[in-house]
Amino acid sequence: MDSAVEHCRNELSQIRTGRATPALLDTVKVLYYGSPTPLKSIANVVAQDATLLVVQPFDKTTLSDIEKAIQTADLGINPANDGNVIRVPIPPLTEERRHDMVKLVHKLIEEGRISIRNVRKDINNHLRDSEQNHEISENESQFAHDEIQKITNEHIEKLNELSSMKEKEVLGK
Repeated sequence: MDSAVEHCRNELSQIRTGRATPALLDTVKVLYYGSPTPLKSIANVVAQDATLLVVQPFDKTTLSDIEKAIQTADLGINPANDGNVIRVPIPPLTEERRHDMVKLVHKLIEEGRISIRNVRKDINNHLRDSEQNHEISENESQFAHDEIQKITNEHIEKLNELSSMKEKEVLGK
């Protein structure tokens, strides 16, 4: 269940909010010596301010490859190569795009909830099988079911908190 929450947290960090964050470029893969390589493996990405990312490659010969990878990543941003670094201005989000992002946040959170519930279902099935095979008593099974439900509720609440935080961040509130 913790891994489902962590997965959602990682997915949410890649959603654009109108602010420049290095995590925005985490999904970018650069063709580096013939193989797709994560951008963070071949360059340093920093947020210079709230609307500008600066990509400083470790090897200057990869500047054009990095620029091309950012352009083709379909992030809605246009990098500018100045010969030493790549500057990536982050344009403000339109109101319509913000609402689309909120819908995406809700979709990702719901997928996380489903994942958590599936873990609960698997554990409950295992408990039921153990009870039927007389490996545990009915009382132990009921106690374990109650504990699993408490843990499930805690993890779903964590997802709800993530959702509300990201929603506020996207809507700029």
